[in-house]
Amino acid sequence: MLKQRNFQMLKTNGITLRTVVEGHGPLVILLHGWPQCWYLWRHQIDPLVAAGFQVAVPDQRGYGGSDQPAAVEAYNMLELTADVAGLASALGHQRFIVVGHDWGAPVAWHTALLYPDRVQAVAGLSVPYARWKPGVMTRQENFGDNFWYGVYFQKPGVAEAELDADIRKSLRIIYFSISGDAPEGLWFVKKPKSAKFLEGLIDPPTLPRWLTAEDLDYYVEQYQKGGFRGPLNWYRNIDRNNDLTPQLEHAKIQQPAFFITGKKDLVMSFPGDWFNQMDQWISDLRGKVIIDDAGHWVQAEKPEPVNEALLGFLKSVV
Repeated sequence: MLKQRNFQMLKTNGITLRTVVEGHGPLVILLHGWPQCWYLWRHQIDPLVAAGFQVAVPDQRGYGGSDQPAAVEAYNMLELTADVAGLASALGHQRFIVVGHDWGAPVAWHTALLYPDRVQAVAGLSVPYARWKPGVMTRQENFGDNFWYGVYFQKPGVAEAELDADIRKSLRIIYFSISGDAPEGLWFVKKPKSAKFLEGLIDPPTLPRWLTAEDLDYYVEQYQKGGFRGPLNWYRNIDRNNDLTPQLEHAKIQQPAFFITGKKDLVMSFPGDWFNQMDQWISDLRGKVIIDDAGHWVQAEKPEPVNEALLGFLKSVV
């Protein structure tokens, strides 16, 4: 049985975000990525509360029980970071710490950059900070005749049709195929640019140990509320985000920062060597932790070492 959580419907930046709010003390906002919801952080909430923090875990815009604007442009980085700052204000905090995973990590990094007087410290999981050049992740010519998911996600309606057709199967395949339980290199097996997203990925006969049937049921319920359209719109703003933030072209994150990733995380194999280049973008990088035997969903796959590392950082900055 899923643990009961304290949900609040918090108004921020012109929208409403369904947010788990628990504990008292310095505010830590936990941001999920794609295709997730607040539930990704289920193993981190109680340890952070026990350590003396107030924890806020929203369904980000487009997800779960939060508002899901229709316009693609509504999911650009200026809006996403304003959501985070407004969430802290709604809870009565001027200063806060922000932690993000997957797409939540770029939002966390950019919140630190765009709201330097409000963000006390920042941590990212899976996705290091990097300044993506326009088109690097979104133009087919960069990938020749090979499929690349960032390109496939660009045209509205295409990926939605595939993923919404069987939400349970889609989530089951995605969660397994980029976890530490999947065969290495699965994500990067070459397939033609005409392929669909799920082609070549694995539908596991049994769920991995870190994802129960009850967990999957909850995720399916969340995606039945609005489908994949809002979550996919985040990808359709990758190039727009650069255009909207020219002032950040050479900016550095000045706050204390921390990074955690799984050793088997597919992002570690992305072109650009972001992991080793983080130091040039972050002035006060307190640590980079690699968790053995973990894939992309590091805080769900290996919650204990993640909690230990994250709490060590958080306690050092308050």
